[in-house]
Amino acid sequence: MPTPANTRTGGQVLVDALRIHGVDIAFCVSGESYLEVLDALYDHQDEIQLITCRQEGGAANMAEAYAKLTGKPGVVMVTRGPGACHGCIGLHTAFQDSTPMIMLIGQVARDQMDREAFQEIDYRRMFGEVTKWVAQIDSADRIPEYMARAFHVATSGRPGPVALALPEDMLRDRVAVEDTAPYQVVRASPGAEGMERLRELLAAAQRPVMLVGGGGWTPEACADLVAFADQNDLPTCCSFRRLDIFDNSHRNYIGDLNTGPNPRLLDSVRKADLLLVVGARLGEITTQGYSMLGVPNPGRTLVHVHASAEELGRVFQPTLAIQSGMAQFAAAAKALGSIGKGRWNDWAHATRDGYLDWSAPREYGGDLDLGICMEELKDRVDEDSIVVMDAGNYSGWCMRYLPFTQPRTFAGPTSGAMGYGVPAAVAASIAYPDRLVVCFVGDGGFMMSSQELATAAQYRAKPVILLFNNGMYGTIRAHQEKRHPGRYIAVDLRNPEFEMLVRSYGGHGETVTRTEEFGPALDRAIKSGKPAVLDLQMDPEVISTTTTLTKMREAALASQSDGD
Repeated sequence: MPTPANTRTGGQVLVDALRIHGVDIAFCVSGESYLEVLDALYDHQDEIQLITCRQEGGAANMAEAYAKLTGKPGVVMVTRGPGACHGCIGLHTAFQDSTPMIMLIGQVARDQMDREAFQEIDYRRMFGEVTKWVAQIDSADRIPEYMARAFHVATSGRPGPVALALPEDMLRDRVAVEDTAPYQVVRASPGAEGMERLRELLAAAQRPVMLVGGGGWTPEACADLVAFADQNDLPTCCSFRRLDIFDNSHRNYIGDLNTGPNPRLLDSVRKADLLLVVGARLGEITTQGYSMLGVPNPGRTLVHVHASAEELGRVFQPTLAIQSGMAQFAAAAKALGSIGKGRWNDWAHATRDGYLDWSAPREYGGDLDLGICMEELKDRVDEDSIVVMDAGNYSGWCMRYLPFTQPRTFAGPTSGAMGYGVPAAVAASIAYPDRLVVCFVGDGGFMMSSQELATAAQYRAKPVILLFNNGMYGTIRAHQEKRHPGRYIAVDLRNPEFEMLVRSYGGHGETVTRTEEFGPALDRAIKSGKPAVLDLQMDPEVISTTTTLTKMREAALASQSDGD
């Protein structure tokens, strides 16, 4: 049947919207529920690269990591029901990590809804807690409106994920509709009154500390913030897994607040009489279980800068609350110039010395000394190298010993989601094919998403994956030893031959059991030009950079004995 020349299918309208909003790459697992979108993408393969992944969780994690590392909204497409359920973890990570992301979900036909049709789910109810906005497009002529709003919501204010459900029959409808203009990012700027009040508070401080974190950072914003700290000799730390916001080599960098932080850093933050928090949400891990400050009265001067008004005063009542985007605040802070420089020199030097001592190389002994391995790794990465991280205790080796000097060179889930590392590394290598990408992942997390090595091979991605293999879910085992010493259960893992597994995908695999093997194996992995996995067979006793399982168990037993 002939169709009017000025009409398009809903799928074509949607793909045209993606082009208008600057999308040049999307991640997916194909499904019959959005065939019209796939068909429309066929005609624009030279503009939008569609990456076919092996599981929707991997696809969503790739989109999230891509957004973190590029500053562009990540786009992922999943099919209805099981596909959307698999992809939900990526939405949750993007929500907690303040990452701009769009998930497009195939949906059952409109005349079949509310009948529990095949794979039917109401995503407006399901995804309400893990998105900034979730909606369903029931009319094809409203696709441009919904898509413009989706990109606006995902990127403006506090960035985050948006999910749109697409009924399959709606995507087949033909409509004549105008396209919108490209989306614009909208973020607040700090007022003159707030910045003057900040100047007064900082001028009155004796032991200030700045804490930076959250999303929405640009390279320019990071540079402006470093300049502000430098002008005022302001000790600065990063929140959990935001290691690349502030140049770690700068004299004012004093570390990061993570799951195994430097005790001297914790002491400095507790002693600070002014805490300037820029971008961070002051969540559970960064505040060490909400114990670093009083709730709701922090007990000292707290200045909180955040893109979302709803976040200011959410847990801790600040002395001064400033709603602002990160770039806008950093530029205004830099313009303040020098306020208190010279008045807290001893304080600044002491806090920096604490970081330098903590991050200095150490030898741990044993067949595979991970302290020496981190030194070998530092010799091979440069300031443009990208490091991605999964979740687990092994991550302390990276967070403690690997410095970051440039923004958008680190991606790790502040949500603590296992299975993130491998797909994130694949996305990083696809986005930046000429840069070294190194992934830190445990054996548990690796097995949750190792199938994405097939995606890496298909698209010639070449991440180097350091697999910390201790044959257990180490973080859970550590918690069990702390609370129920010696009574561990459901944490032991029987793993495959990882070296053979990666080779079956066409990648490069090696097993490393001794310290002297690591450097040469790393060189071969980098030079292979393939997805590479180094199976680092750890001593299970070495549970972190600071202690062993035996020491944890003994400390817990001693504590129980003291309490009896």
